[in-house]
Amino acid sequence: MTLASKYGNVCAVLGGQWGDEGKGKLVDILAKEYEIVARGTGGANAGHTVYIPDPKNPTQKKKIVFHLIPSGILYPHIKEVIGNGCVVHIPTLFEEIEVLKQNDIQVEGRLFLSDRAHLVFEYTKLVDKIQEERKGSGKVGTTGRGIGPAYSDKINRIGLRVHELLDMVTFEKKFRARIENLQKMYPELQYDFEAEIEYYKKIVDQIKPLIIDSASYLNEQIAQGKKILLEGANAALLDIDHGTYPYVTSSNATIGGLVAGVGISALKMTSAIGVMKAYCTRVGSGPFPTELDNEIGNKLRETGGEYGSTTGRPRRCGWFDAVASKYSVMLNGYTCINLTKLDVMDDLDTVKIATKYLHKGKELTAFPASIEILSEVEAVYEEMPGWKQSISEARTINDLPENARNYVKRLQEVLGCPIEFVGVGIGREQMALS
Repeated sequence: MTLASKYGNVCAVLGGQWGDEGKGKLVDILAKEYEIVARGTGGANAGHTVYIPDPKNPTQKKKIVFHLIPSGILYPHIKEVIGNGCVVHIPTLFEEIEVLKQNDIQVEGRLFLSDRAHLVFEYTKLVDKIQEERKGSGKVGTTGRGIGPAYSDKINRIGLRVHELLDMVTFEKKFRARIENLQKMYPELQYDFEAEIEYYKKIVDQIKPLIIDSASYLNEQIAQGKKILLEGANAALLDIDHGTYPYVTSSNATIGGLVAGVGISALKMTSAIGVMKAYCTRVGSGPFPTELDNEIGNKLRETGGEYGSTTGRPRRCGWFDAVASKYSVMLNGYTCINLTKLDVMDDLDTVKIATKYLHKGKELTAFPASIEILSEVEAVYEEMPGWKQSISEARTINDLPENARNYVKRLQEVLGCPIEFVGVGIGREQMALS
């Protein structure tokens, strides 16, 4: 059975923890059997990393990082859609296109941008930084990419959308009005906005071929029987409603946001795969119940290369949090889970799973909404023996050593969801299947 026949014509791939779980790699693997990859949330704050054979040295892996373009673009048959729920910084998009061209990957006629997606500008990014600085000790730890202010403008109904670029006279008028209002609110907002206006006038003809009514396009493709992957950005515990608020992203990173962000009815989806690391990481501020601020945490960080693909910031590392991850399973209704980076734990003597939270001595029955409570919980762990050997050559879950299989099996039991993919290395071929 092929993966496409197993997971159906409209399959979603979603982050199951605090982001950086390895969604890009799974999308890259699945895309071989699909025809369209569509992204529906987030902006250039996301970073999806894929390792492919280096054309100049096939024995080496080449790292390609995407921020806006969905991961499947590496396959020449794939068409890509950046959906209406995304916020898009056009210069970053063009930079990614240029990197792809340098790697002999052409995007003409393959990459499309929703006319309803909101735009991120230099002023949006500057406002992001100003707002973060004004918070003082209460900083959220944003990427500074302008994502929050762009979504704020969207909700406040003062944002500029992609289709505005098709009428530069109206675009310029609205842009100037936005700058005037912002400079009243933020006197320190000083930059050459005239140059930014001129930039969009110069590149508008390059943008026009990308712009489509993406919801109509995707629904037409579904009606024709095309196979579509929906690529989530960020992750469940960063969801603006369901995550560890306020230490979250500015969009709905769970399945509901993805559906709304591409304009496809949830009833048309055939499967949803949650991607979770074999341990946990998070970037930026906010409570992290299983955090390991010790030698083991440092080992996971260095072995796993846990540095942000967007910011380069070191990620905080900890044991697998089954309480938070089970909450993610509930929110998204995953068909199955892709457990990634199990190989990072190859050298550990023992491994742990947090299966309960205690707060002031009492077990919590649900993942708490209160950030104060989450900051105070005590994680209760189950400890299991490590496997102390390399698993990089495993291509099925049965190929894993017994202790590694037992760890995967226990996670599956605790989460109540099958684990059907296990990452055993950085390469696209290094995935053990059920």
